[in-house]
Amino acid sequence: MVKSLWVAEQAAQYTNGLDQLVYRSNLIGADRRVCNIYGGNTSAKTIEKDFRGRDVEVMYVKGSGSDLGSMKAGNFTGLRMDDIRPLFERDAMTDEEMVAYLGHSMVDSKHPRASIETLLHAFLPFKHVDHTHPDAIISLCCASNGKELAREIFGDRFVWVPYIRPGFTLSKMIAEGVLANPNAELVLMEKHGLVTWGETSEASYAQTIRIINEAEAFIEARVNQAKLFGGVKHAPLTADVRRQIASQVMPTIRGAVSDSKKMILSFDDQDDVLAFVGGQDSPQLSQVGAACPDHLVHTKVVPLFIDWTPNADDVEGLKAKLKEGVAAYKEQYAQYFERNKHEGDVMFEAAPRVILIPGIGMVNTGKSWALSQVSGALYHRAIAVMRGATALGQFVSLNENESYNIEYWPLELYKLSLAPAEAEFSRKVAFITGGAGGIGSETARRLVSEGAHVVLADLNLEGAQKVADEINAKYGENRAIAIKMDVTSEEAIQAAYAEVAVVYGGVDIIVNNAGLATSSPFDETSLKEWNLNMNVLGTGYFLVAREAFKLMKQQGIGGNMVFIGSKNSVYAGKNATAYSAAKALEAHLARCIAAEGGEFGIRVNTILPDAILQGSAIWNGSWRNERAAAYGIEPDQLEEYYRKRTTLLVNIYPKDIAEGIAFFASSKADKTTGCMLTIDGGVPAAFTR
Repeated sequence: MVKSLWVAEQAAQYTNGLDQLVYRSNLIGADRRVCNIYGGNTSAKTIEKDFRGRDVEVMYVKGSGSDLGSMKAGNFTGLRMDDIRPLFERDAMTDEEMVAYLGHSMVDSKHPRASIETLLHAFLPFKHVDHTHPDAIISLCCASNGKELAREIFGDRFVWVPYIRPGFTLSKMIAEGVLANPNAELVLMEKHGLVTWGETSEASYAQTIRIINEAEAFIEARVNQAKLFGGVKHAPLTADVRRQIASQVMPTIRGAVSDSKKMILSFDDQDDVLAFVGGQDSPQLSQVGAACPDHLVHTKVVPLFIDWTPNADDVEGLKAKLKEGVAAYKEQYAQYFERNKHEGDVMFEAAPRVILIPGIGMVNTGKSWALSQVSGALYHRAIAVMRGATALGQFVSLNENESYNIEYWPLELYKLSLAPAEAEFSRKVAFITGGAGGIGSETARRLVSEGAHVVLADLNLEGAQKVADEINAKYGENRAIAIKMDVTSEEAIQAAYAEVAVVYGGVDIIVNNAGLATSSPFDETSLKEWNLNMNVLGTGYFLVAREAFKLMKQQGIGGNMVFIGSKNSVYAGKNATAYSAAKALEAHLARCIAAEGGEFGIRVNTILPDAILQGSAIWNGSWRNERAAAYGIEPDQLEEYYRKRTTLLVNIYPKDIAEGIAFFASSKADKTTGCMLTIDGGVPAAFTR
């Protein structure tokens, strides 16, 4: 059952109507069983002083594109009720006329555009109104016998309105239905949702929760667990096997769905998903249509359901079915668009947003990890609705044309236009070794600032996690993840890429940056020192690049590798034979990979920095003392020594290298591979030509 989250002591802190509305809205949005993410809307009518000091009745309603769970006062729109009430006398009003009229009715032009369903709230004669999409209510509204069952639950206390797209006509139908029924306590919107109200904010919220629980109790009394979704056809594989298979197939999925625009993926194997994908009836049930109009923009009309018998030994068979399935889905989506399009419509990416795999779970796609999560969250709600609707009768949905007219509705598309513009590295995943260090952390910040999702791989997990936490606090959940990884361990690297495949779907950019440095005269260089440099700077770079190369080939959408070499890659450093030889190996390794990667769209370039002392674990260790001794100076004189030996008389900082990495990884360098770029202030002895 849905629990009331209302706390009288907290509510008492909010003394004006708008603040009370924010509190109520946040409670409604806190439970996705009550309202979809970004869905639903709430309102409150109150008396305020206008700019001339006159009392004016103002209705505050949710602004378009906001989410009830997180919205604040600034996300609501205030409208003058004296302007809006006369609209009830009209017989018709187009969407365009409605939007323009509401714009003139706003008490503050800086407020966001009012909700699509503003008139629904305005026409109802109640101070507080809630429109929500509760699982239990939509189950009832999407059941073929829903109206008849509603009478059993609510008697004469409800108003049922048939499905039509939100707007003036629906708003007037709802108000007329309520006015015609003095016993009305709620409105059931066929295939859509619930409307409730109250004379106080608390009363409206309490009514919403009470009505939902009445419907839920009715449904749960009729649920037969053994027969859910037609009974069990495929049991889930074990958790470890599910995740292992997901790590192997998600790069294949990512490549298949990214032919138009790259997609970020997420994996979900929660219990409700596993129950649904394993159901006997689920392949057909999933294709009936969306469980709620609000889902369509983020989930499309139907998911892609893969016809596969769970088998841990048939991963290659699953990959083949995924490729075939995505290709067929895109072709069918293009045909759906052609059948229903209006003049001026531009087709979205045709790839599925929701992919269901028996025994494994659900894969969601989106232009960002956050939006892939929105698709997933909405499909959890769809599963709950289908569970309830099939317990009551037959699950029904919008017809194809109704679905299209929501998916491509200008008022829905307006919400998408409120999102920040995409940037250079949007939809891309960057894997950075040495992510906790100066260059690695600065590179992560630089790439994320232009839209990337980043993986910070480092032996120093605590340091990498600190950088990831900083990035996520600024840019949003899961824009960065930290992974403990030893670049000399083949198993650790493979495990790291497997983790990234599950979290994001794959990789587009790798920055081979992990490093160390030692210094000693050649005849005093031990085999241990030699092997240490070769293992980390040679073998480590080879292993990280090789595994990325495999993954990028599997995706089939190209990729970028940037190696962080050194001045010593081309300059014979005194007392640094092991380090210099390993750095030279890196530079040539990069060129070799570039020669093989071209046909797959994989570019590989190298940056040759020098003397990056700031934020460097290398330079904060014995390397500083060893290099100072080699030059016959004190350690604290080293930074100035390096500055003076450059032709530009400058010091080099991590952000300078991050800029070079961003250039090589960007579209500006699309036709550049096998290149070496010096960022060293100009050290003549290390000039590459």
